Amino acid sequence: MALKMTSSIAHAALALSVSFPLVAGGTLATPAAAQARQAGPESVADLAESLLDAVVNISTSQNVKSDDKAPIPQVPEGSPFQDFFDEFFKGEGGDGSNQGQTVNSLGSGFVIDPTGYIATNNHVIEGADDIEVNFANGSKLKAKLVGTDPKTDLALLKVEPKTPLKAVPFGDSRTMRIGDWVMAIGNPFGLGGSVTVGIISARGRNINAGPYDNFIQTDAAINRGNSGGPLFNMKGEVIGINTAIISPSGGSIGIGFSVPTELAQNIFLQLRDFGETRRGWLGVRIQPVTDDIAESLGMSAAKGALVAGIIKGGPVDNGSIMTGDVITSFDGKDVHEMRDLPRVVAESPVGKAVDVVLLRDGKEMTVKVTLGRLEDSEKPAADDDEVTQDDTPTEEGVAPETDGKVQASKAEMVLGMGIGDLDEDARKTFDIVESVKGVVIIEVTPQSAAAERGIVPGDVIVEVGQEAVTTAEEVKTRIARLKSEDRRNVLMMIANRTGALRYITVRID
Repeated sequence: MALKMTSSIAHAALALSVSFPLVAGGTLATPAAAQARQAGPESVADLAESLLDAVVNISTSQNVKSDDKAPIPQVPEGSPFQDFFDEFFKGEGGDGSNQGQTVNSLGSGFVIDPTGYIATNNHVIEGADDIEVNFANGSKLKAKLVGTDPKTDLALLKVEPKTPLKAVPFGDSRTMRIGDWVMAIGNPFGLGGSVTVGIISARGRNINAGPYDNFIQTDAAINRGNSGGPLFNMKGEVIGINTAIISPSGGSIGIGFSVPTELAQNIFLQLRDFGETRRGWLGVRIQPVTDDIAESLGMSAAKGALVAGIIKGGPVDNGSIMTGDVITSFDGKDVHEMRDLPRVVAESPVGKAVDVVLLRDGKEMTVKVTLGRLEDSEKPAADDDEVTQDDTPTEEGVAPETDGKVQASKAEMVLGMGIGDLDEDARKTFDIVESVKGVVIIEVTPQSAAAERGIVPGDVIVEVGQEAVTTAEEVKTRIARLKSEDRRNVLMMIANRTGALRYITVRID
């Protein structure tokens, strides 16, 4: 199955089947009685009519230069094919030297301000040299790109209308429930003004489209060309921006995704006011809290985001948040899993002082943090920053050849790892940066518990059980103590040779 962005084409009609149940006495209920039992609307004609004028078709063109140096075919002067060859190989008014071709695409959008601001998807207009907005009444206006946000695939356009445009309001997508009726209007397969109806199938979907995935899933027919179009509730309020579909054929199979307005509305406001997004930044590296990590930390359930590193010079480089903390709430919003944190942080204003609830050494505490600004150069997602899985192998994957100065045979063995002191010879052999402190892993036994967790020679043990270690003996002593406490796993902070940190759990044999 393929995940497809929906800019360009034909929609499937939605059929609502109605069954007529038996009433007392064994007779069939009347159609009117059956309709009264339906949860869906009897008709959406009035609602659709009131919204169609605010939904627009967006056509873009892009001049693509070809590197193909093949000669241009020559045709006799006056040939009926001359116009065709001139247009294809030379372009309008061109001389054929670059053999440029014009690529056109179609998408959807909607008016959010009567003065001419139009919302759409970034992928609808990305790379376009010319953007034209087509309205329901047949009029057309050239559009200027105000700003884009590739991380959420949103873009804002501006046209200059002679009279105020019909605009549609944003609704609160957070109030929408699974099973609520929704309506999509757009330009599928170039068929402008198409209306489809369905329900919300799921919320909070992560389809790996970006760092802030929180999609609404709907079975309202969405196809190529619907991208950037609105998803309405039954009040006529926009609660989503249609963005992607899952389809093996390119057509709708009833699985479409929309960016919720709880995320999109603030982005459009920032694009309008600043021409760019200005996201809050916490300055931490995070990873998921797995069941094993939760058990190692004495947590009753796996929840929150585990802080695996602090960005130097960031907002929390003052000790307010520390590595090993588990963030469970941010500015009054629960952090159920790791991916919740980057989103709620990014939605927060730069410079805002927020309360962060976290677990440290088994105790819950609240700290006050003033957010910085996430620059475009920062890594997303846990843009807050680097996300690592507790069972993901490091990039190196294979140990480098040693020069004989670090002898694996002399290593202390524990949990399938040969460990030793991180002296200058070891640092040089494994090319470990000076900032890394701890106990170096010299060898890893194949099929051992350590190997299962992606540990490789050259990694460095920084902490065991949230306590710093500097010698191989300290590592062995602390693992032995955890084993005596009947712990099934040991929580370790591991640094790779470049200094990137991650927490892992290793099974105690």
